[in-house]
Amino acid sequence: MRYGYWMPVFGGWLRNVEDENMRADWDYVKTLAQRSEDLGYDLSLIAELNLNDIKGEEAPSLDAWSTAAALAAVTKKIELMVAVRPTFHSPALLAKQAANIDHISNGRLSLNVVSSWWQDEAKKYGVHFEQHDDRYARTAEWLHVVDNMWKQDHFSFEGKFYKVTDSILQPKPVSRPRPFIYAGGESEAAKNMIAAQCDGYVMHGDEPAAIGRRIQDLSQRREKLGLPPMKFGVAAYSVVRNTEAEVKKELERITNVQGSAAGYKNYQQWLAGTQLENQVSLQDYSVSNRGLRSGLTGTPDQVAERVAAFEAVGVDLFLLQCSPQLEEMERFSEAVIQVLA
Repeated sequence: MRYGYWMPVFGGWLRNVEDENMRADWDYVKTLAQRSEDLGYDLSLIAELNLNDIKGEEAPSLDAWSTAAALAAVTKKIELMVAVRPTFHSPALLAKQAANIDHISNGRLSLNVVSSWWQDEAKKYGVHFEQHDDRYARTAEWLHVVDNMWKQDHFSFEGKFYKVTDSILQPKPVSRPRPFIYAGGESEAAKNMIAAQCDGYVMHGDEPAAIGRRIQDLSQRREKLGLPPMKFGVAAYSVVRNTEAEVKKELERITNVQGSAAGYKNYQQWLAGTQLENQVSLQDYSVSNRGLRSGLTGTPDQVAERVAAFEAVGVDLFLLQCSPQLEEMERFSEAVIQVLA
């Protein structure tokens, strides 16, 4: 099992707690990234949103790509999984930018391709926003261009969304055959695209049985295409305490989000802009990415058992959120990662 975490570029994950003691600034993310290498974490996911969907649109959020480049230069081991939304990036230019960061990190860059969901953010930043299946059609073309730019020179392509002519990208990425590409999504359009063009499938939080069904589904789609097996990751919000009473108290603290919270409007837009297999409650959304559904909450022994249950259904990677991030990641490392190593 590999252990990753979401870099708190939004200053936290809780929609009902204004100050989570993890600032959305460079000093905090640098400290967290460097400390996480000592704690045994393998990966950090750097989300990409120009507006803050956790704390509200007026709150600060860090730019994903400049943050990733800076972190590449001050870390040594962790994989930097950077979210990228095709609607916001030319594929040829992003391929060039990503290859450069891959060199800075000596092959530690990966992509998490996100087909967008937040219509208001796109409008505020002057970006065209398409209907759901059109966004995935764009992403499929975008990935085709990026993949080929990384692998060959004098590449030309003309599609519905993108056109490049006799393009050259040097230097190529350090990673071979290319930087690892993750993506997530629950619609048919998403799953078909991911099975055909990506290397890893990342999922919102859910119980092991449900995650296992999704892994089986994607694995079968992948096998039908004659492609090698994928890697599978799942989001999880972690609460590790010595007693069940302490766990209950913490869960009550973080899930009392109200409809008046700053991020509630974005919650409604997210529901409208996605195609989900199951309904999402406001409590699910209170901590972002349905992380509580994964159930990594409990005593150290209980959480270790839950980790084993996910591993048994084929999960390779956890993407953890917690609050405050540094202190809770230290706790999780001591109670779970170091014990199961």
